[in-house]
Amino acid sequence: MGVCMALDKKDIEKIAWLARLAINPGDVPGYARDLSSILGLVEQMKEVDTVNIELLAHPLDLNARTREDVVTETNQRENFQQHAPAVANGHYLVPKVIE
Repeated sequence: MGVCMALDKKDIEKIAWLARLAINPGDVPGYARDLSSILGLVEQMKEVDTVNIELLAHPLDLNARTREDVVTETNQRENFQQHAPAVANGHYLVPKVIE
């Protein structure tokens, strides 16, 4: 098993500075412990033999649900355009924003 060096106060402060995070000084020991544990887990995972393991895009072999490509709602253009501030020839008119 690989050995992961435990993070100390300076390491946590540097990581927090790089991430632009404000950390309460009293929380530093907890962050050091948690991040060291995470790095230890990563080291353990590096030792797993994955030579004969097929790559997956997703951990579950699921098929996407599909439905028929049919219209399920009625055309309500006229109803919606009654509430629009400006309409012409069935199109919404909007102010020009690019010159």
